[in-house]
Amino acid sequence: MTDPNSTAPVAPNRRRWSMNWLGILPFAAFVLMFLILPTLNIVLGAFQTSTGGFTLDNIRELNSDLIRSAYFISIKISLISALFGCAIGFGMAAGMVFGDLPKWLRGPLLTFSGVASNFAGVPLAFAFIATLGPVGVVTVFLRTQIGIDLRMLGFNLLTYYGLIIVYLFFQIPLMILIITPALDGMKKEWREAASILGATGLQYWWYVALPILFPALLGTFALLFANAFGAVATAYALAGPAFTLVPITLFSQIRGDVLGNPQLGFALAFGMILITGVANVIYIVLRTRAERWMK
Repeated sequence: MTDPNSTAPVAPNRRRWSMNWLGILPFAAFVLMFLILPTLNIVLGAFQTSTGGFTLDNIRELNSDLIRSAYFISIKISLISALFGCAIGFGMAAGMVFGDLPKWLRGPLLTFSGVASNFAGVPLAFAFIATLGPVGVVTVFLRTQIGIDLRMLGFNLLTYYGLIIVYLFFQIPLMILIITPALDGMKKEWREAASILGATGLQYWWYVALPILFPALLGTFALLFANAFGAVATAYALAGPAFTLVPITLFSQIRGDVLGNPQLGFALAFGMILITGVANVIYIVLRTRAERWMK
């Protein structure tokens, strides 16, 4: 017989457990509608003709001189902006975490980085044109008050190198936001142990700190590369179709002009998905490895 006073194990409330999943339904619906389904549509469209038949011609057209040049320039700009963004952002973050900078500076710097890392498109392009453009505030001031003509020195904001400078405005803050937690995770005992063993500050960074931070640095570099490679609004607002970048070439193919080829646009987008996907996978893998080191 079963003792009526005994406490039987309580079965889990499956209904309550199921209700907990309702909270992520809006996010799941958003991801499905605006990420998964459009991506599948792009992948399928890259291998279809205008009538819906299967073809590889769209992929073959990516090997044309114009498309290869667009990919080369986009990758070049993304690599350079990611490299400088990592170097400058890492220096600023290291100075904030380990340097003698005032503690109150950390909050405003991180807040500004959070805003600036998402500041792009037409507002960013207008801000730089009004500042460093041919008749920008800084350009005119340097020419009239100091006698330095940036145009005579070869500087032109409406070039690919000018675009890199614009990209650094959101690349550097993004680097600061991502690398700061990794720097905070560096244990003081490691530096103390290195000092006891006679290591200088440079030796500590070269043999201890940088090897530990290397996965995080390389992963962040991959993320910054993907961030710059997919940027289109800033470049288009800065100089329009004058920049031969993959996103701008893609836009010109799908906007509905007579010379446009939407199926080639799908192929261009498919190539961008592959490149940015690889970069993001590298970031995720290396970021996970870096977090294991920090633990």
